[in-house]
Amino acid sequence: MNELINSIKEHEGFVSDVYKDSLGFDTVGYGTKMPLSKTEAELILKHRLNEKIESIIEKKPIILTLPQDKQFVLFEMAYQLGTCGLLKFKKMWKAIEEKDYTEASVEMLDSRWANQTPSRAKELSKRMRA
Repeated sequence: MNELINSIKEHEGFVSDVYKDSLGFDTVGYGTKMPLSKTEAELILKHRLNEKIESIIEKKPIILTLPQDKQFVLFEMAYQLGTCGLLKFKKMWKAIEEKDYTEASVEMLDSRWANQTPSRAKELSKRMRA
């Protein structure tokens, strides 16, 4: 199977941005015709989420000491904002370290992120506070 995959990779080449193939179809990656199926999109989501989870745990191992619902809030934020974006919430992290989840939820809403995606921010803030 690896030999087959390597051959396909070699012949298709990798392109990270959407491009038009020789027949004019939107294509990405190793010749993957767009649009993606729901299954393909879910595989990408799971892969990228796992990457974000590993990255934020590496930077903030305190996450592993938190209740699972708080971890999930932070993991979802990491997925949306990226590790670097999530690390910018200095006051939220301070509150989390003090186990003051009410203050952490307030700090989540005191952000550009909350202004850009207010419904999501309010829901995640509510889960952090609960």
